[in-house]
Amino acid sequence: MSVGKVYLIGAGPGDEELVTLKATRVMSKCDVILYDRLSSDSILKYAKPGCKVYYCGKKPGSHYKTQDEINEMLVSYAKQGHTVGRVKGGDPYVFGRGGEEALRLLEEGIEFEVVPGITSSIAVLEYAGIPMTQRGMAQSFHVFTGKTAKHLDIDWKTVSKLKGTLIFMMGLGNLDTIREGLISNGLDAQTPAAVVMKGTTSKQVSVVGTLCDIAEKVEQAGLESPCIIAVGQVVSLSEKLDWYSQKPLFGKNICITRSKEQAREMREMLLDLGAEVTEINSIETEVIPDALNSHSEKLSEYDYIVLSSVNAVNYFFDSLVEMEYDIRKLKAKFPAIGPKTAEALKARGIVPEFTADHFVMESLAEGLKERIARGERVLHPKSELSRDVLKKCLLAQDVSIDEVVLYRVKTGQTRGYESLEDVDIVLFTSPSTVKKMVELFGAESLREKKLVAIGPITEQEIKSQGLECEVSETHTMESMVKILEKI
Repeated sequence: MSVGKVYLIGAGPGDEELVTLKATRVMSKCDVILYDRLSSDSILKYAKPGCKVYYCGKKPGSHYKTQDEINEMLVSYAKQGHTVGRVKGGDPYVFGRGGEEALRLLEEGIEFEVVPGITSSIAVLEYAGIPMTQRGMAQSFHVFTGKTAKHLDIDWKTVSKLKGTLIFMMGLGNLDTIREGLISNGLDAQTPAAVVMKGTTSKQVSVVGTLCDIAEKVEQAGLESPCIIAVGQVVSLSEKLDWYSQKPLFGKNICITRSKEQAREMREMLLDLGAEVTEINSIETEVIPDALNSHSEKLSEYDYIVLSSVNAVNYFFDSLVEMEYDIRKLKAKFPAIGPKTAEALKARGIVPEFTADHFVMESLAEGLKERIARGERVLHPKSELSRDVLKKCLLAQDVSIDEVVLYRVKTGQTRGYESLEDVDIVLFTSPSTVKKMVELFGAESLREKKLVAIGPITEQEIKSQGLECEVSETHTMESMVKILEKI
């Protein structure tokens, strides 16, 4: 068996979009991933199906894995022939112990590659409105570890005379030592200082003061690790340059529960508005092979083909391609249940006959009932979980309708998320997402969160679970965002 390879991957400081393109590409090749607590759980979505994922996080007083254990896991899996990803917050070689891991791999003759990441020493302060350098204020910046400041031979006399910005990582527990070391060696006690907790995430908190009073302010604010400490004149710009906390959804961790394929647009919209997004793909959809085959000879006979979701649109037309069906044979009209379904139809070269007034099957059925003639035929390719509203409505009108179960819904990938501890708000876009989230985390866990439903049908399922929620007015993501801005 050939020996595998290890990638030491920097995942950035917390904001999932600060992960590099190379990091995501490399992660998609890994058979095994070891990740720590400072890297966003959201980046695990880039892991390929079947990848083994191990949490190796460390926090004060609690180590899930020692460094020696992590080193040996890297060696062991690589020797088994696996491609291994060691995913770290920030950059692997900036106080990330990546060098130790690389040397251990070298001892065993195991190939490794370093994928640099955006270090928190820069990114966290920039999200707090603090530039590293500024003309007239700081022409350099200097990064130190603050975690072991009591034990390191830091030349405080020299450091206190540096004219640039001083940055201490992981130094919250030694803030007094850092402050006293600088002041006692000549740095002005009125020098601006800041401490930023959990920077680039929804839990980011910034405390600004001076060397003289920063420790007291931090204690009053109740800050906890991880934190970055900055000392220097550039800190005085933090209020003016604070862009991140001005975003409308800043400070909110919002959980998306829909399938991976459908989550992207919603995730990007929320991220642009300043939210931190927890993406739990509680459901996955998959086409049922050959589902349309039994109807292939009759497809040209239908007057209406009702595709009541974006998934139905995509799976229907993809199935036609798989069957090598000539779409010119179709004479059917295609209604749309909502704007997203209409867009999906247009992307396939189909202009919808009409779009329902409301994004529910009842509204689509009413619209179809007004237009369809007795004796016309309808095909409804649907999900296995679809309600029979359309069938009941049309049969009452003496209209022939054939239903075919085109795709199924199953539990999605939820690795990396053992609880909803950091989540503030959960969004539900279908009854199936509600059911799956209750199965995964329990109703009591959801009861502690604010819940938002995309429409009345999803609301009904939430209430059937004994939960309360807000409901969007127009059954769209834009309408849900308006609720989020008020919560």
